[in-house]
Amino acid sequence: MLFRWLLVFVAFIPLHAALRYEQPWGKDADLTVPSSLPHPKHPSLAVAFANQIILFHQNVISPVDGPRSHYRPSSSQYMQQAMQKHGFIQGFIMGCDRLLRENKDPWVYRSIEYEGKLYKYDPPR
Repeated sequence: MLFRWLLVFVAFIPLHAALRYEQPWGKDADLTVPSSLPHPKHPSLAVAFANQIILFHQNVISPVDGPRSHYRPSSSQYMQQAMQKHGFIQGFIMGCDRLLRENKDPWVYRSIEYEGKLYKYDPPR
């Protein structure tokens, strides 16, 4: 029992010292000039994995099944863009909502014509 506590104490000392250590010359972030352009978000692991599934759907399943989307951008592109912009959970919910609205009902909002066909225009916000 004493050995176990001694092991925990010895393991805790370097961790405690590392957490309290401050660089005497400041942080590197203080040396950088802030940019006026926003930095692109790095996608999370979930977004990257979902993106690969969507790419598989776009490149393998969709060419065999044929295009069916009445929207531009298509529902799969919409979900990709929404996840890149809003994160995995909110983008996934937005994409599922879009899939539930995928139908031939009349569209009262903005439409665009592409290759002689009228599409519902609804980009992710």
